[in-house]
Amino acid sequence: MNTKTLQAEDYKEGQVILIDKPLEWTSFQAVNKVRWLIKKSFGIKKIKVGHAGTLDPLATGLLIICSGKFTKRIDTFQAQEKEYTGTFTLGATTPSYDLETEIDQTFDISEITSEEIKKATKQFIGEIQQQPPVFSALKKEGKRLYEYARNGEEVEIPFRTVTVSEFEITKIDLPKVDFRIVCSKGTYIRSLANDFGKALNNGAHLSALRRTKIGDFSVKNAVGIEAFETSLPR
Repeated sequence: MNTKTLQAEDYKEGQVILIDKPLEWTSFQAVNKVRWLIKKSFGIKKIKVGHAGTLDPLATGLLIICSGKFTKRIDTFQAQEKEYTGTFTLGATTPSYDLETEIDQTFDISEITSEEIKKATKQFIGEIQQQPPVFSALKKEGKRLYEYARNGEEVEIPFRTVTVSEFEITKIDLPKVDFRIVCSKGTYIRSLANDFGKALNNGAHLSALRRTKIGDFSVKNAVGIEAFETSLPR
């Protein structure tokens, strides 16, 4: 997308904007910022802007943002395969399966070998059953799961079928284990981290996550929020 040559009508007709989402931003904040920048830059009052696939605040990377008529394509983009890189930290679990909550249990990792870690990935390749984290925005009986979790209420979360087509360990520096995963829509990497720890008869949580691809779209072609802003007319 060559934003330097685009005008207000181009955004209204529809654009795919690839944003490299910053750490600690919600996807909603990124969409709001992009919408506000477009409106401010071109002096327009209203324009549709939406994203194709949420990234947690503690994750960075590719966020597909659609404007104007291209918002109708969001479901198509969301359904595409995604690639992530990141880090599992072994030897400790958290209620949210990531760093959003404090560590609640620790484990001895002194006897875990690199061979065991690499071998454990095989359990998660193909169609797998996964239970989404209770600290998630999924709804049950009209209420988001994280609301139950924050109120200390127990809730039964059904398993779902997801597909992991690639899962490789790229670096081991215990307790840190770096990975690359290619997976279907609806896969929770946080849940995979928790399940990976269990597969090693241990514990694990997600300590870093970056989305690198959605279908044929790559984060290599994405821009930061500031770069997007500077590319617009002033």
